[in-house]
Amino acid sequence: MKIFVVGDVVGKPGLQYLQRRLRTLKRQYGADLVIVNGENASGVGITPAQADDIFDAGADVITLGNHVWNKRQIVPYLEENCYILRPANLAPQLPGEGWGVYDAAGWRVLVMNLIGRCEMAFGPDNPFLAVDRILKQNQGQYDVAICEIHAGATSEKIAMGFYLDGRCAAVYGTHTHVQTADERINPKGSGYITDIGMTGPIWSVLGVKPEQSIAMFRGDLTEYFQTAEGECALGGAVFTIDPASGICEQVERIWDREQ
Repeated sequence: MKIFVVGDVVGKPGLQYLQRRLRTLKRQYGADLVIVNGENASGVGITPAQADDIFDAGADVITLGNHVWNKRQIVPYLEENCYILRPANLAPQLPGEGWGVYDAAGWRVLVMNLIGRCEMAFGPDNPFLAVDRILKQNQGQYDVAICEIHAGATSEKIAMGFYLDGRCAAVYGTHTHVQTADERINPKGSGYITDIGMTGPIWSVLGVKPEQSIAMFRGDLTEYFQTAEGECALGGAVFTIDPASGICEQVERIWDREQ
């Protein structure tokens, strides 16, 4: 089984690049399940129309993160569509679900979307305790487990990778928009990478026009951030998994650049 995960889609340029390239890459890597983080499709947040565009581009599941509520029109969509996940360790009374079990090549795949607490601007539940509850609740209901942790601190993501080693076939990070070069298989057989990067403009600061980011760091008066334009790339990873054992056999980092 091959699970293809795609990093944060940023703005209109990122969405358009995903629409141009995802189905081709899905065929190229023989992906059985495609998971796309869409929380930045509007720059900050995602609308129902943008979620539909991501699904139409070839995604099977959409994950979100700290900008999940920036576009409030997504709220009823989260309630109606079980293929889009908000972080599972947000307050339980909030709309939507943070995990789901999906079919991939005849196998049952549990996909979990978590958000970190270290250096984030709000206080979700402990993601380590939350993932224990989800795995226990779904015991016997899945063949393979996948966990995305949307977090700012590399230490929190790495710790989660070790915490779930042997319990999840793959653990990967999103949020920082910068792809890390530490893809590996952990000692007990879980595939891992700290951050899969982003899908959007290359000549940008995390997708934003460089001059706007520079102005912010200088302390200048700034305008609402705008997505940069120009050449784009898709960041992600492919996990090759033996579904019978739940062991990851290979992790391949993907950075697909416009030619």
